[in-house]
Amino acid sequence: MGDNPDFDDEEIKEEKNCLDLGKTNPSKSVYLEEHIECTSIPNVNKDNTTTTHVYKRRWVMVFLFSSYSLCNAFQWIQYGIINNIFMKFYNVDSFAIDWMSMIYMLTYIPFIWPVSWLLDKKGLRLIALMATAINCLGTWIKVASVKQNLFWVTMLGQFAGSLSQVFILGMPSRLASVWFGSEEVSTACSIGVFGNQLGIAIGFLVPPILVPNVDDMDELAYHISIMFYITAGMATVIFILVVFMFQEKPEIPPTLAQVQARSTPPEEYSYMASILRLLRNLPFMLLVISYGLNVGCFYAVSTLLNRMIIEHYPGEEVNAGRIGLTIVIAGMVGSLICGIWLDKTKTYKQTTLAVYLMSFVGMVVYAFTLNLGHIWVVFVTSGALGFFMTGYLPLGFEFAVELTFPEGEGTSSGLLNCSAQIFGIIFTIGQGKIIDHFGTFAGNIFLCVFLLIGTIMTAFIKSDLRRQKANHLAENQVASAAGSPSRVQDYGATAPSSPQEQQS
Repeated sequence: MGDNPDFDDEEIKEEKNCLDLGKTNPSKSVYLEEHIECTSIPNVNKDNTTTTHVYKRRWVMVFLFSSYSLCNAFQWIQYGIINNIFMKFYNVDSFAIDWMSMIYMLTYIPFIWPVSWLLDKKGLRLIALMATAINCLGTWIKVASVKQNLFWVTMLGQFAGSLSQVFILGMPSRLASVWFGSEEVSTACSIGVFGNQLGIAIGFLVPPILVPNVDDMDELAYHISIMFYITAGMATVIFILVVFMFQEKPEIPPTLAQVQARSTPPEEYSYMASILRLLRNLPFMLLVISYGLNVGCFYAVSTLLNRMIIEHYPGEEVNAGRIGLTIVIAGMVGSLICGIWLDKTKTYKQTTLAVYLMSFVGMVVYAFTLNLGHIWVVFVTSGALGFFMTGYLPLGFEFAVELTFPEGEGTSSGLLNCSAQIFGIIFTIGQGKIIDHFGTFAGNIFLCVFLLIGTIMTAFIKSDLRRQKANHLAENQVASAAGSPSRVQDYGATAPSSPQEQQS
């Protein structure tokens, strides 16, 4: 199945019938449009027709991606949420266990550049295969690390997982653009991010249940090995599914923007030139920094959650995991709502700013209520924080694609995530040291300051929706060629028709 775009023979037969009938019988074409989401439109530059088609198998692609993203994200937090237990088992300090999470951030920074180049040059399938293969390898390395003197082996397995993550984080917006129609692209991106968030949620919930805080080291090793074997089994199954089912791209593009992107000759594309154009794009660079501040705060809160909860509520390892679960589940709901909202309204700037502001407010409330002594209050404030802070993730991806079209989605997403990893390391180490010396309240206020800065920066981002403009211009050209009146809608500055025309 792999590279073969003919995933469903019946689907292709329907598609061909649609194309033929569209040329000979307009009424039948309209009928088929309604039933198999096919649209045949005249191309203003050629005598033949350009067709966009949204395939049903797009949901298989996004489900596979979400599955292996989930499996990888679970491993990011599986050590940190039971920080004290792994400290005892491997006989290391808390900072060493913090690095089991921060290695995900550190690895991303140097490796994102070659991986983004591979995504732009080789496409989605190769990246998916490499992500799942490396992730699978890392899980089996961890299976072999369940001895007290093998901390370096479990760190090696975690490094493999962190390397796999580099092939994952930049995929949601690219996958959504390649496979989904313009009315679904933000929702699809949210579903892609949803898988990663669900993995983090399970990573908060499951380890405290599977690995209880017992004093017998043999029993503890048994519980840890059970967790590692379950993860390895899941990673293996997902790798096999991706090998046989994940496809590069649909035979026919889903949007006019993708038609345009495919028509750009490969020799005209320069990865380094694309990077330089992005660095000169002021609205995008403001988004890169503000996105890094927000997501970096989320990484710090997630990594240090166990330490913060245990300090105020001793012996509550399981509830610490449940609080982390609450943060992420609320964020998943926020992500889906924001994605659907963007598809309906296209209000990227306004939605991003509102969610960012509420993330700041949520962090302030969380900081002032953490030490009240009522753990149910922490659940409520954590849920509110997660709804906005985690819900911001797909907003950043989609806003970046709008600001940078027609540059590669993998490149813009890579820069966003690189910023997030850098700030994540800085905030995790900084907040950890502040907590050690001044307590959790000071550590959380430290994050609040940077969220306020990010909110102000977001307010200054110019709303230049280039992808929406490109789709709108193409629709107007088609309408003009067909003799229909064009529709006028303002999406900000005019979108460039090729990467070479994009200006900062």
